[in-house]
Amino acid sequence: MDEMQTERHEAAAWFRSLRDRITEAFEALEDQGPGKTAPGRFEVTPTERANDGGGGIMSVMRGGRVFEKVGVNWSEVHGTLAPKAQAAMAARGVPGMAEDPRFWASGISLVAHMQNPQTPAVHMNTRMFWTPGAWWFGGGADLNPCIEYAGDTAHFHATLKAACDAHDPAYYARFKDWADEYFFIPHRGRARGVGGIFFDDLNTGDWQADFAFTRAVGEAFLPAFLPLARARMVQGWTEEDKEAQLIHRGLYAEYNLVYDRGTKFGLETGHNADAVLMSLPPMAKWV
Repeated sequence: MDEMQTERHEAAAWFRSLRDRITEAFEALEDQGPGKTAPGRFEVTPTERANDGGGGIMSVMRGGRVFEKVGVNWSEVHGTLAPKAQAAMAARGVPGMAEDPRFWASGISLVAHMQNPQTPAVHMNTRMFWTPGAWWFGGGADLNPCIEYAGDTAHFHATLKAACDAHDPAYYARFKDWADEYFFIPHRGRARGVGGIFFDDLNTGDWQADFAFTRAVGEAFLPAFLPLARARMVQGWTEEDKEAQLIHRGLYAEYNLVYDRGTKFGLETGHNADAVLMSLPPMAKWV
């Protein structure tokens, strides 16, 4: 598996560096958070795949001043796809997948559930996937408030739009629409949040250009989210607000367990189940 070895190494190293910077920024935000309890810190656990090769780093913070639960995971895995995953890839039109099920993948995945109901939950991921017949990038970010503020939504989208516009003026509208479709919960008839951007199978034929855009999406995350978290984490909230947050989290859990492509892929390829399911909220309610 030596095709594109340099590119794959470069991508995996960058995803890991982004993971390091985000965890550092989140711990710094914890230091600024309200309350007298000790600020939260990430528990870092190496992960391994049950099948084939590779693994990653699972970083989870629980019970902090600002973050009730946040996971920032990095992985680099390779091997042979299970028949179910191979069939799904072939159905998506991945070149050569029907004949050769080998793969390599690396990326960062982040989900944050917040203490203060005024502060929106958030998701971000970027990744690269390689098979003997193709390579592509994917990722995106979306905001999931239970108490919506129009200004927060506008800032989040504007930051992502600027990242997109720097690479292709058509990207933002295309990937925003894709996010609206992808993060929709059919059995509830509603979106899980206020959207963002989502893209997958990105291969324009120019690896450097596609990698540069994927990096831009990752780099945009902290400027898109941190100002919102800093402003909202100090606001007051009521027990009714907390109840609304817990019920809203049910939407997130339902989506990730039933529809999320990354969750399905991680479980089907034998990755550490705790790492795959770290996106689930620590507490949720259903009515």
